[in-house]
Amino acid sequence: MEQKLKNRWLIAAAAVGIHLSIGSVYAWSVFTNPIKDQYGWELKQVQLAFSIAILFLGLSAAFLGHYVEKHGPRKAGILASIFFGIGITGSGIAMKMGSLPLLYLCYGVLGGIGLGVGYITPVSTLVKWFPDRRGLATGLAIMGFGFASMIAGPIIQALIESVGIPNTFFILGIIYFIVMFASAQYLAPPPQGWVPKGYSAEASAGQKQIKKDLCQLTANEAVKTRRFYWLWLMLFINVTCGIAIISVASPMAQEIAGMSVGMAATMVGLNGLFNGAGRIGWASMSDFIGRPNTYTAFFAIQIVLFFLLPSLTMQTLFMIAMFIIMTCYGGGFASIPAYIGDLFGTKQLGAIHGYVLTAWAAAGLAGPIFAAWVREKTGSYTGTLSVFVGMFVVALLISLIVRLDIKKLKDEAARKENSVELAS
Repeated sequence: MEQKLKNRWLIAAAAVGIHLSIGSVYAWSVFTNPIKDQYGWELKQVQLAFSIAILFLGLSAAFLGHYVEKHGPRKAGILASIFFGIGITGSGIAMKMGSLPLLYLCYGVLGGIGLGVGYITPVSTLVKWFPDRRGLATGLAIMGFGFASMIAGPIIQALIESVGIPNTFFILGIIYFIVMFASAQYLAPPPQGWVPKGYSAEASAGQKQIKKDLCQLTANEAVKTRRFYWLWLMLFINVTCGIAIISVASPMAQEIAGMSVGMAATMVGLNGLFNGAGRIGWASMSDFIGRPNTYTAFFAIQIVLFFLLPSLTMQTLFMIAMFIIMTCYGGGFASIPAYIGDLFGTKQLGAIHGYVLTAWAAAGLAGPIFAAWVREKTGSYTGTLSVFVGMFVVALLISLIVRLDIKKLKDEAARKENSVELAS
């Protein structure tokens, strides 16, 4: 049995393979102008395909989280590869037919379902394989999602120029299906009660402190707790403000810091790099400083930076502030699965993660629309940033309130342990 045990680092590599594939959705902007120019559709019509995909990401993550728990990561990964593969390939058929509704169905609905299932499947598995380094493990996979657009963007551009838009979708759909299907074959949860080699011995010798989960709840039990909604709100605020900034990063940089169009475009490209780096960096750090401190740090840092942004007319300082904000944005995604494990256990982590990700779907719709609306009403981005500062203050307070719930649960657990010891 020992020989058949899977290598947890190869499980992590399989997770990265899936996330690199589905993360290509963030390179949608590369398709935007070519599709608009070739088919004569309006920008907002083309962008709607991306918005539908993000909406269905959140919905499918919420509704199919239980499928992941019931059927296991391998079957869930295969399901994700089928939906995402058909969605992207079907988008090529939509392009051949010049059909906007079919593009919405294939890229938005089918691709979005593949996105949602593919996102939560490997993450919930990794948390179980890395009880000693939860943040690092989830950070690795979700880093793949963050970096994917940087890899996919130039490839998509080159394919569009050489083989045209429909064939680009066909090629990508087949490649993504193969990578995701192959990656899913290796995914499996660890055996019951498994811990890494030497983990228990180190704990016994006092070299490593095993952090116990506060409890082991099902998804339906988790949603009845206050702390579930605290997590949901923290992610919603972090993503709303982050996506809003991403959606207007180039014009904002030109307006506030006087950047040229080319320089602003370079900054936007580097934003993706820091988004990805923040996912692995912050998530790994959370293993050492704890998830509550990590989220408090996110919000404290962003309160200061969002407050300062309107006055950062020096281009270098503006870019540094944007890059730090991007690390907090990416880090918020990567640290949430580990936080869920800490607060609710790993019993149904995939399903709980799916429920929490509805905050992403809501924020994906709210953030860009809100930023554009405030810009139109006030004539500048300063008003938007001021509102975001207020939202981060709320998030900071929530990150502190969560600690009270954690302390209460720890005290209850300690009382139970003491009563058991006394009884024995």
